[in-house]
Amino acid sequence: MIRLLARIVALTALCASAPLAVAQTAMTTRRVASGLQLPVFVTAPRGDTSRLFIVEQGANSTARIKILDLATETVLPTPFLTISGISAGAERGLLGLAFHPDYASNGYFYVYVSDSDVSNSVWRYTVSGNPNIADAGSLRRVIGMPDPWLNHNGGWIAFGPDGYLYVATGESGSGVAQDLNNLLGKMLRIDVDGDAFPNDPNTNYAIPPTNPFVGTNGADEIWLYGLRNPWRAAFDRANGDLYIGDVGQSAEEEIDFQPASVGGLNFGWQCMEGDNCTGMTGCTCNAPNLTDPITTYSHGSGCAVMGGYVYRGAALCGLQGTYFFADYCSARIWSCTHVAGGVTHLVERTAELHPPGSLSIGLVSSFGEDAAGELYICDHSDGEVYRIVAAGPITDCNANGIDDACDIANGTSLDADGDGIPDECASSVTRTCPGDGTAGACPCGNNGATGHGCQNSASTGGALLTHIGKAELSHDTLVLTCVGELPSALSICLQGDVEIAPHNFGDGLRCAGGVMKRLYVKHAVGGVVVMPAAGDRAISARSATLGSPILPGTIRVYQVYYRDPSGTFCPNPPGATFNASGGLRARWGL
Repeated sequence: MIRLLARIVALTALCASAPLAVAQTAMTTRRVASGLQLPVFVTAPRGDTSRLFIVEQGANSTARIKILDLATETVLPTPFLTISGISAGAERGLLGLAFHPDYASNGYFYVYVSDSDVSNSVWRYTVSGNPNIADAGSLRRVIGMPDPWLNHNGGWIAFGPDGYLYVATGESGSGVAQDLNNLLGKMLRIDVDGDAFPNDPNTNYAIPPTNPFVGTNGADEIWLYGLRNPWRAAFDRANGDLYIGDVGQSAEEEIDFQPASVGGLNFGWQCMEGDNCTGMTGCTCNAPNLTDPITTYSHGSGCAVMGGYVYRGAALCGLQGTYFFADYCSARIWSCTHVAGGVTHLVERTAELHPPGSLSIGLVSSFGEDAAGELYICDHSDGEVYRIVAAGPITDCNANGIDDACDIANGTSLDADGDGIPDECASSVTRTCPGDGTAGACPCGNNGATGHGCQNSASTGGALLTHIGKAELSHDTLVLTCVGELPSALSICLQGDVEIAPHNFGDGLRCAGGVMKRLYVKHAVGGVVVMPAAGDRAISARSATLGSPILPGTIRVYQVYYRDPSGTFCPNPPGATFNASGGLRARWGL
């Protein structure tokens, strides 16, 4: 691919953007953890929305993984795992963490460690019987990479959408990023559920058969190459695209992009640094087989790129699909959106994401993502973790921590009437299924009065169903009253969970359908029935008792079917002994 020499790389370009089509939530950061020792990463097992695991790089040959309780925003006093005897300090230590996709059932998690001054490895551990404590004795070495120098170690690991483990390795300053027989300066892809080396207790993985260099010249483990120090990368959880922050040398920092499932790409180090030709050997500058970074910035804006994440959470409106990244030295933070050939909407977010009060983010060592897709920033120097949150108070009727407008925009809440209130929070009761001819003709032309059901033999104009109170689950005060029946008619209050097209039911029309529940059976008094009456269970409680619990935001349709045994009234259809009231359509709120 031809390098995009006209790509905007200056800081002024990073701070410029076109207006976005969707209104965005104003953001800030909130400190959620402090007192940490060199935090370098945060993550969580799939589906675990209550905890965040914090990786401390370590010092004096010891590193730790700690757990943040997201509900209380407190770090548990006992570390999840303590690892001793490793090479920790400068760019080495405990650098990465990934939970197996089936962690909930097998308890496996993986760490990337500098196990000596001349080697980096991936180890597997297993959680103990206590979900907040790992079994430190369960260590199993998965793969090792000899690494002769102390710098450029990479360290990011993660499971891809394909279930394979991806391992980012730095080239250690050794000039091997283009050497396809060397695992350094690469993105590796391995199958940790297999073992192609049964006779080697220190090598426990298999090779995915679709890796690009299987059966050709090159190490089978290699997925991508031409990387200098891919310190932090991330998959877009929505589509599997891979974003890589590759730390530059002396001129430029770059974000590289791999479309989902596309292996074998060459990102050009060491003949290219960002868009620049380095003059070094190993590849040909601007060669068509090299893959461009999607964006770069010069060392006038920082010194080491910290690749981030594409936001896929729910708390920040209008930001889904936005990629965040930062610089370690300057602590500057940017966001952008990937498009074919590069990025758009490059925006500097540093001021916006500055924490309130006297707090500040010193050295950005990593972004992280929790199980819900919300984003975090690790402050290496100050030992803190910050969460990216909405700025200012939010309107949160359903108490899920997300602004109501975001719930609606994200599609996690419905707003059928467009009033800006999630349906689960707003109850409504409206008339439906009248037998007055507006919804369809009654069976024998016996149309009732406006809003009523079809006319009956008592010539009341048909039965009218009305309500008082609210259809709110937390305080159900909904009471239905049916008037205009025969004086002492046997009456059945029916509830359906679907509104269907009107069709004949005895002498009337029926619109309640789906799962039908007989809520109350009573005799009218003077042609009037009240449901629930004194002593009866509330409608929502009665429905739950009958095996049809009502959830916030759901619709229920109510009608009263009542006895009308006249043999001379409405003889077509013959033998009809029932009629129906008009209906009510209730949307239940909290």
